[in-house]
Amino acid sequence: MALSSTVFIFEIDLADSDRGVFDSLALRAARHPSESDEFLAARVLAYCLEYTAGIEFSRGLSDADEPPISVRDLTGRMTSWIDVGTPSAERLHRASKAVPRVAVYVHKNTGQWLEGLRGARIHRGDAIQIRQLDRPLVDALAARLERRMPMTVSVGGGELFVALPGAEFSGPVLPLALAT
Repeated sequence: MALSSTVFIFEIDLADSDRGVFDSLALRAARHPSESDEFLAARVLAYCLEYTAGIEFSRGLSDADEPPISVRDLTGRMTSWIDVGTPSAERLHRASKAVPRVAVYVHKNTGQWLEGLRGARIHRGDAIQIRQLDRPLVDALAARLERRMPMTVSVGGGELFVALPGAEFSGPVLPLALAT
């Protein structure tokens, strides 16, 4: 018997002063049985950091040709491919050819991954936006995941602040570049 996804409901007050985005989100995220708590936490944070009209979670884990998060315009055309983790050079190349904008949110050690991408053929590799999420912040959020979670997410000056009932965390969101 196949395991089914677990649905998490996040009630998020988002205040991103860096981008001028302020909104209240009722976000439903299905965690695939093979998805770690850390990946889910990073995926939710990436969603908040990218929040804009047309953003949605994709079938990313069950469909390798889809990103975990995408942004689509009113015609349904994908305008942003937002990956989480350490995607392969081939995946980045394919994504960059398919959509105008590619962003990657990394929540693990990036040294080996970036070195592995060095010299790889990646279409418009210099235009791919890579952001390093603070590992202790992601781990702290992952350790406190509940099926229904109210939270406040604030962004200012490249710093990410997350407040849950009874706990607060913060950490930087660092821009990284692909090595060429």
